[in-house]
Amino acid sequence: MGAAGEVLVGVVVLVGLFGVVVQVLPGGLLVAGAVVVWGVVTGGAAGWTVVTVAVLATVLAGVGKYLLAGRHLQRKGVPGSTLVWGGLLGVVGFFVIPVVGLVVGFVVGTYAAEWVRLRAHDPAWKATVAALQATGVTILVELAGALVCTGAWVVGLAVT
Repeated sequence: MGAAGEVLVGVVVLVGLFGVVVQVLPGGLLVAGAVVVWGVVTGGAAGWTVVTVAVLATVLAGVGKYLLAGRHLQRKGVPGSTLVWGGLLGVVGFFVIPVVGLVVGFVVGTYAAEWVRLRAHDPAWKATVAALQATGVTILVELAGALVCTGAWVVGLAVT
């Protein structure tokens, strides 16, 4: 792959890393996709090793983030239906309030669902905080996977 292609892959990787943190783009998949394209085009032992590492890191992060977040929410007693309502209001908020609507909608939806279920402020707020913590866990795990992909790509660049 030429220098222009490698720069393009680097730009997509940076956009993907940004997408992991901001959660507007499918960041982990963007990073993995760009690195896999680089590895396939580059070929050879280095290219295919990078592809393998990128795919494994992305799959493990994808599975791990849901397992860890689910375990956290289960320990805190937050039902899945609450997250569905939080997610739905997050989507509505995304379109109603520019920039911060997704987060605002998720918090309001999660709190409202728990308040309706429990009819008390304190447990509803604790469930909302637990949902936000679980969201943070998913972001960190996905970021770790994307950074492993990025690291494999950088090593692959240095080797080739």
